Amino acid sequence: MKNIDVVILAAGKGTRMKSTQPKVMHRLAGKSLLDHVIEAARRINPAKVIIIVGHEEVAIREHYAQNPVTFVSQKEQLGTGHAVAQAIDHLTSLKTLILLGDVPCIREDSVKRLTQSDADVIVLTQTVDDPSGYGRIIRAETGQASKIVEEKDANPNEQSVKEINTGIFCVDTTLLKQFLRALKNDNSKGEYYLTDLIEFASNKGASIETAHPSLTFEANGVNSKRQLADLERHYQLELARELLDSGVTISDPNRIDIRGTIACDTDVSIDVGCVFEGNVRLGKNVKIEPNVIIRNSTIQDNTTIKAFSHIEGALIGSQNEIGPYARIRPGTESHTQVKIGNFVEVKASTIGVGSKANHLAYIGDAKIGSSVNVGAGTITCNYDGANKYQTTLEDNVFIGSDTQLVAPVIIGAGSTVAAGSTITKDVPPGGLALSRAKQTFIADWKRPTKTIK
Repeated sequence: MKNIDVVILAAGKGTRMKSTQPKVMHRLAGKSLLDHVIEAARRINPAKVIIIVGHEEVAIREHYAQNPVTFVSQKEQLGTGHAVAQAIDHLTSLKTLILLGDVPCIREDSVKRLTQSDADVIVLTQTVDDPSGYGRIIRAETGQASKIVEEKDANPNEQSVKEINTGIFCVDTTLLKQFLRALKNDNSKGEYYLTDLIEFASNKGASIETAHPSLTFEANGVNSKRQLADLERHYQLELARELLDSGVTISDPNRIDIRGTIACDTDVSIDVGCVFEGNVRLGKNVKIEPNVIIRNSTIQDNTTIKAFSHIEGALIGSQNEIGPYARIRPGTESHTQVKIGNFVEVKASTIGVGSKANHLAYIGDAKIGSSVNVGAGTITCNYDGANKYQTTLEDNVFIGSDTQLVAPVIIGAGSTVAAGSTITKDVPPGGLALSRAKQTFIADWKRPTKTIK
């Protein structure tokens, strides 16, 4: 929609957050509040996105240095009208959409409801049981909104109104510029209110419409850590409901966190306490047990991720069994029917069809063939303090418990490494590698006894 500019107000101090971090940089579902608003703006393909910054603006500018947005400084915070006025020279499109950097949950359909109206001014409003703290929408006898009265300036009748202003507007740019140039601050706070726009437009005979958000929490702002936590739960519950509607089984929609995107195929089930970050894809019949964290990974069909496992940057193949308490690190790729058990860590490795490491092992920078068994306590010693090297286990290798494989090393197909061995040289195919110190026995040895003080 190239005939529209977007202005995002992000200059406030956010003192109630009790944080040195700018309010709009606090996170909701893994992204900053401002990220969410910018994404909502981008969905309508505007001519430009203008962000009004003030408090801690250097940090915000640096964070978005690679983002194609226009920053405008509000040196003094003198009200929302004053903030928008800082962008007046940048407004060149037919319409201007005004969003708030601390109202992160505004949805695409609500934005389109505003931007696709033919009215000169359209304001997003909401009817609530308790309007305390919000500006009230005052309507003329015709039903058209005629002004917005801030609570401190409202009389008792106006304070009883339950339709409130959300602070989100779409305005004819020519009308907006006229308003900004005429704006005054004759109110109880001595600020320049953007809300005066409605009365200004009404006096000009402009057409004014109101719209409501699709979901009740969309227009909720964040002014404190408590409000942020409350909004997080609203947001996460809505994401869980969307997954439920798509056919995913979720044990408790109140106990799931999605901090990015998750795509699920048919018959996926997710137990309680799971966290999904970045881009996650779950294939058909995938089962996620409790308290699993998955980040930027794909889990293919018919795989079970058992409780308390962490998976990051990995491709987990079909019919795998991972965990419990497994840690799969970036660069890992497992093929079909792989088992990675409790307290096994895998990093930057490929694991072939039917191979398994059932417990207490570290596999790093390894290439593992098919039908390989990695015994408990096995370690690939991949790092010499400066460089990393690869360990290769060819097909049908059996590694006994408590083995150290000092990379670079290749264990040939069909070979066995005896338990307790330290392997520093390549092992040919088909044999037994054994590396142990000679066992001795001292017959009359006595255990130390505790000294009594």
